[in-house]
Amino acid sequence: MLTRSEEDHLKAVYALLQHSDQENGRNRTASTKAIAERLSTKASSVTDMLKKLAEKGLLKHVPYYGVKLSAKGQAAALRLVRKHRLWETFLVERLGFGWNEVHEVAEQLEHVSSDKLTNSLEEYLGHPRFDPHGDPIPDRDGNVQVRSTRPLTRCVVGERVRLAAVKGPNDALLQLLDQKGIGIGMVYHVRSRQVFDGSIELRSKEGQESTVSEQVAAQLLVEPVRP
Repeated sequence: MLTRSEEDHLKAVYALLQHSDQENGRNRTASTKAIAERLSTKASSVTDMLKKLAEKGLLKHVPYYGVKLSAKGQAAALRLVRKHRLWETFLVERLGFGWNEVHEVAEQLEHVSSDKLTNSLEEYLGHPRFDPHGDPIPDRDGNVQVRSTRPLTRCVVGERVRLAAVKGPNDALLQLLDQKGIGIGMVYHVRSRQVFDGSIELRSKEGQESTVSEQVAAQLLVEPVRP
């Protein structure tokens, strides 16, 4: 059984590699510095932990570049991600938490090791495929559904899109989206884009108009809506 710290480091590596894949279209490595920044800890502590995880066969070290997950490490990381996203879904759908209130609580609950509990939770929720932020929930075999999404900033005026996910959501961003009435699954028409600051004007399917900055739009992942 892994310690909580070991699990946190594995999940941090997984998240960094996922981000690298999305940005570069290929698998790369997670650097010690990036892991330390993500976990808000010292690089020296991360180095020691990475050595332990490598000795357990969970990581592969790439000299001068960083680490990758082994097949064993990938499976362990996906189990953590699965639990985290299921708990976030439970907190929002069953306990009435806001989508900006669940991350820290789910961070604690994801370390409960019972597979029976996790699978029962999934069944209770009706086998959800995505969490409240639009992130895919791995199934019990570690399979992750892949969608073709792109940042709102890459859309052109006149397109109709559905908000599929919020990229790297943080509480401040989610609160802002709540204030604007913007949520996962909503369909928008891209009405205009300002040359001066890149802000984008949206109109929802219900007729609600919203304007988001270029910075916010870059965090909104959308998928096309067919006529």
